[in-house]
Amino acid sequence: MKPYKQTNFLRNIALLRAPELKNPIPKHEPLVDARLVKTGFNPDTFLSNKRVNELVERGELHYARQMFDHMSQKNTVSTNIIIQGYVKSGNLAGARELFDGMAERTAVTWTIMLGAYSQKNQFREAFRIFNEMGRYGTRPDYVTFATLLSGFNEPEAARELVQVHAHVVKLGHGCSVMVSNSLVDSYCKVHRVDLASRLFQKMPERDSVSFNALLTGYAKVGLNEEAVNLFTDMQYLGFKPSDFTFAAVLSAGVGLDDLAFGRQIHGLLVKNNFIWNVYVSNEMLNFYSKHDRVDEARKLFDEMPELDGVSYNVIITGYAWTGRYKESLNILHKLQFTKFDRQNFPFATLLSLAANIENLQMGRQIHSQAIITAAYSVDFVGNSLVDMYAKCGRSLEAKKIFENLDQNSTVPWTALISAYIQKGLLEEGVKLFVEMIRENVSADQATFASMFKASANLASLSFGKQLHICAIRSGFMSNVFTGSALLIMYAKCGSIRDAIQTFQEMPEKNVVSWNTLISAHAQNGDGVASIKSFEEMIQLGYQPDSVSFLNVLVACSHCGLVDEGLQIFESMTRVYNFSPKREHYAAMIDMLSRSGRFSKVENFMARMPFKPDEIMWVSVLNSCRIHKNHEMAKKAADHLFNMDELRDAGSYVNMSNIYAEAGDWENVRKVKIAMRDRGVKKVPANSWVEIKNKTHVFVANDKLHPQMKEIVNKIDELTVRMEKEGYKPDSSCTLHDVDEDIKIESLRYHSERLAIAFALISTPEGSPILVMKNLRACTDCHAAIKLISKIVGREITVRDSSRFHHFKDGKCSCNDFW
Repeated sequence: MKPYKQTNFLRNIALLRAPELKNPIPKHEPLVDARLVKTGFNPDTFLSNKRVNELVERGELHYARQMFDHMSQKNTVSTNIIIQGYVKSGNLAGARELFDGMAERTAVTWTIMLGAYSQKNQFREAFRIFNEMGRYGTRPDYVTFATLLSGFNEPEAARELVQVHAHVVKLGHGCSVMVSNSLVDSYCKVHRVDLASRLFQKMPERDSVSFNALLTGYAKVGLNEEAVNLFTDMQYLGFKPSDFTFAAVLSAGVGLDDLAFGRQIHGLLVKNNFIWNVYVSNEMLNFYSKHDRVDEARKLFDEMPELDGVSYNVIITGYAWTGRYKESLNILHKLQFTKFDRQNFPFATLLSLAANIENLQMGRQIHSQAIITAAYSVDFVGNSLVDMYAKCGRSLEAKKIFENLDQNSTVPWTALISAYIQKGLLEEGVKLFVEMIRENVSADQATFASMFKASANLASLSFGKQLHICAIRSGFMSNVFTGSALLIMYAKCGSIRDAIQTFQEMPEKNVVSWNTLISAHAQNGDGVASIKSFEEMIQLGYQPDSVSFLNVLVACSHCGLVDEGLQIFESMTRVYNFSPKREHYAAMIDMLSRSGRFSKVENFMARMPFKPDEIMWVSVLNSCRIHKNHEMAKKAADHLFNMDELRDAGSYVNMSNIYAEAGDWENVRKVKIAMRDRGVKKVPANSWVEIKNKTHVFVANDKLHPQMKEIVNKIDELTVRMEKEGYKPDSSCTLHDVDEDIKIESLRYHSERLAIAFALISTPEGSPILVMKNLRACTDCHAAIKLISKIVGREITVRDSSRFHHFKDGKCSCNDFW
């Protein structure tokens, strides 16, 4: 480039652009437009660049390119303007073609291309451009680094991000607040919050953006306490919070399950005048909604001066997931008369709602709305439609929609599999999973979680272990969601050792995984271990949630740990400031009833903030039969039979059994008539056992199994040996108006005994036996199986509708309390 020499022409242009000053500059030096300097003081190029830039800014890229092509003298600035125009219009190929053809590039040129690939989430290509920039000899500035870092949003970019950080330090930009903030933000986005935190601590200078970046990172990965502590530090140090600050800290508040904290933040929002910001107010709505405080959310919603589509979606979803369907649909009706984009309506949420309440008519209405607004073509809406139709019992319609979705995507497969399994169509779910694998569609953590649930419900330990191997090969065992589902599977299949081992091997644990462990111990009759796990979880800093308390209360109920249960229940409000829900009260009533403390049950019910429901009275009725409290049983039965929607056959059967034990056959007849009039049918008892990957199902007095002769011979043999051990049949367990000999004979052929006998003749001596039963085991079978475990020297596990019973050496893990 020629040395600068000012000409009369340039001096005239400069003087024309210079503003008139009352006090002229002493040396009378003319002012020169910086853009003119960039053109090498070529006025034609300067004016052409200016016009091209104006066309680009107006979006007239076609005319801008025509003018650019006809420029007699172009420079780097000219090409940069057109490249920037292509980038803004989304024409990355056009931008790259010009870029590749440039003989000379500036740092601005490289930064534009870096930004183009970063905006498209093509971080690897952006990183290649950055490396090429270094080889070209152009030194990146702080804007270049900030632009490059904006594209590092995925965990796969972690390695490249560390390399960029090294270049930042090497080139002396580590002290730049802007670059350091970008690094902190990028480390958080690639899930390396540890490195983000370390960098934040070493920053010589910080601003509000620095705090916001790390605070958001903490909240996204569930480090909620760290996020709140950082927010407190930010306040203490005098940094002014922004809308991003409050959004992040409210997200952390949701994770902490701390309602009081959220209300404090609400106060700060009002004090700092942020409650009028729709973005922040939506986060506050979401906080209240996630804490089931929909009335408080609705109050805020009604007071908000500005609403958007998100506001409506949050309140509609909040009503839907708390069971207030009418209010949810009313808000949806109002939303339809707003100007907001109908494609962004919460169709997926409402379809999930219709699926969960199995309201096919509602689901079809939402389906119609989705078609009208073209939201039907959105993948997650299509997946929700599959889920809704499958759960509403319309498998053919679900399958038809499924076939029109992207068959290479995991999501629709998982949606249909999950719906089948939740509906109890376990075999269909398993078949679809096998078909998915054959089609080379990769399963994800949600798929495996659904399949582990299917394995648990089928009580197929062998199938569950095969799935476990598949999950390991697929690399999903490090996922806490998948690990918790696997833990549940092993627990429900009676393999508590495998369940505990799964928990211990989980690289990451959260409240959900601890809750699953507590429940696993409870299901397998170890209430002490449940309480110990609950206490250990708290000691490690995890905040117990609603499910934590419910699981440990159920454990206390099933194991007769009444005093411990009462202490835990009282601690909910006294220590943890947690309001017990209906299910917690139901667990307490079940616990007190099982222990025979019926006077306390009545006092407890009187003090509840709501009326006892069907579940509570069923618990009382079940316990009345065990403790032979006919007076309380009559009271419970009266409450149950006066309910309009009572269709649970168990309540009728229990009342019938209580009358039968008392020899009151007239009332037994009346109960059966009531069952018939209400269309209630008794569920037949059945038991099943898995032998060599095949499930064998038995019913009482079964005659259909091909090996029934050998099974009966084994039962007869065991009966002789049991009687030598002192076994005496309990005929009260056979509640029919027949002779005593017939009652005793029928006891021998209850479904669980048939399954055990078949397992004994079909498996090697000494091997454990696992039997599943759909109803509660009777006391006579319980006593008989204890003796059988001692006689045959085997561990026999029976899972009934209540819990697992682990029989070994003549004893049961439940200690005869279940």
